[in-house]
Amino acid sequence: MHTTSARISQIFSNIGHSYSHILTLLYPTVVLALEPEFKMSYGELLVLLTAGNVLLGVGALPAGWLGDKWSTLGMMVVFFIGMGVAAIFTGMMSSPLGLAVGLGLIGLFASIYHPVGMAWLVRNAENRGKALGFNGVFGSLGFASAALIAGVLTDLINWRAAFIIPGTVSLITGATLLFCMRSGLVVDTKSDIKPQPTPHRGAMVRAFMVLSITMLCTGLIYQSIATALPKIFAERAAALTGGTTIGAGALVSVVYLCGMGAQLLGGHLADRYSMRSLYLLAFLLQAPLMFLAAFINGVPLFVVMTTAVLFSTVAIPVENSLLSHYSPEKWRGTAFGAKFVLALGVSALSVPLVAFIHDVTGGFYWFFILLTLFALIIAATSLLLPEDRQAKAVVLPSAGKM
Repeated sequence: MHTTSARISQIFSNIGHSYSHILTLLYPTVVLALEPEFKMSYGELLVLLTAGNVLLGVGALPAGWLGDKWSTLGMMVVFFIGMGVAAIFTGMMSSPLGLAVGLGLIGLFASIYHPVGMAWLVRNAENRGKALGFNGVFGSLGFASAALIAGVLTDLINWRAAFIIPGTVSLITGATLLFCMRSGLVVDTKSDIKPQPTPHRGAMVRAFMVLSITMLCTGLIYQSIATALPKIFAERAAALTGGTTIGAGALVSVVYLCGMGAQLLGGHLADRYSMRSLYLLAFLLQAPLMFLAAFINGVPLFVVMTTAVLFSTVAIPVENSLLSHYSPEKWRGTAFGAKFVLALGVSALSVPLVAFIHDVTGGFYWFFILLTLFALIIAATSLLLPEDRQAKAVVLPSAGKM
């Protein structure tokens, strides 16, 4: 039963990762169809997402704490059902205020996933890096499909269906998990099925201080790109999008689909090599790509953005492995919660940032320059991370044979 519960837990955790990104990223594509209906500019409409993105991060810390202190399973049921109800509510709104409230509720319930769902996954995993990499594929699938789902449902039905249909699916998934919990197929556990040595306190404190800076910047990069990419392609790759919402959404989906395998690669590498070195390299390679994107359009822009997202995606399981490695087992949910307060909450500034830069400059040149700076800050700061012992234990013997 313990093995069955662990497998089912990982399935629901992976599905939840997709859902969390799909439902929170519907609006950046849907918004393209709202400008004529609401008689508002792109920037004005995009700002309605700010509260949702703030709650997506701010809610992570109390969610992680409740997962640690109350029930991981209970919190995941609340996640699926709450997010589904919030999405259906959003699809029924007819005013900017109603949209803002609905998007805020989606963000609040979605905030449960990353601190609770990922701690749940690590607790039930034999190999953390591999499990986080596989989980990351589902996250990338969510990123990839969100724009496409939003575009297809908006153009073929209407923008309301883009929220109501995915919300209904999430609601049904939550009811299924509740059934599994009540029937005993999935049980709450408070300890790892494969415990690992805990680093000394000084290394944990130092790592978390450094990661607090890098996780803020990685969150700003990832959230900014996810928010702006549909509009970037609509304006600077019109020949590829055909000038349609579906075209812009499909192009964004292709970018994230191309990066899906990078999650597995990142998790595989994190289990075998220095996580600090991998983290540094990913953003050192991303910086020049962001700078180049400021000057190009069309197919070259698509290729550069796909490559930049790929490097960013490789870094995700590495970053999560670092955080897991330097977090006490009984407080892992809270640690992940603290991460996502930074990565998702504070980085909610990316929404008004994108809106402000676009409305003031009329384009995305300075947007890419800013992302270049963030990537360089991450690369420089990651040098201060302690060398992870796990990596030394794996890498040094093989290095000695060369």
